[in-house]
Amino acid sequence: MREKFAASQIALHWLTFFLIVIAYSTIELRGFAQRGSWQGYTLIVTHFSAGATVLVIMLSRLFLRIRHRSPAILPPAPRWQTGLAHLTHTLIYALFISLPILGLASRYLRGRDWWLFGLSMPVASEPNVDLSDTLIDWHETLAPLGYWLVGLHVVAALFHHYLLKDNTLMRMMPGQRRGR
Repeated sequence: MREKFAASQIALHWLTFFLIVIAYSTIELRGFAQRGSWQGYTLIVTHFSAGATVLVIMLSRLFLRIRHRSPAILPPAPRWQTGLAHLTHTLIYALFISLPILGLASRYLRGRDWWLFGLSMPVASEPNVDLSDTLIDWHETLAPLGYWLVGLHVVAALFHHYLLKDNTLMRMMPGQRRGR
């Protein structure tokens, strides 16, 4: 059995992390840009684009997760830790798939111009502002959970690496595999 995740899984994991940092940073920084300025436009388009890319990557990661078995944790973790890890990963996948869907659907339904990667996106021919507002409310309510889930994920990886001294963290680190 492999000792690391597939190279594609590792690359997409770290790309997801990078894009999530961008998405959260741009939304946190938007208050520093004047409304209607090119800086504000850049932050929002970057936020939308990073979020849309996270959606595509998370779906790709889900496909790869089904296609490739996870390498074993050595020494094996207790069942309760494995259960918590599966729960946390399920919540991370659910959150980072649902957040972009909620955000993008709200932009589409708003009926106003919006952009991904600087390209104008389609809008609903009959806007539904109420549904758009509901979707963006859900997006904004759920988004802070990302800080907690990513934080828990990082703390657990570091706990496994430094205290339990198992290979949990190293399975997802880029670089050469040992023993080849």
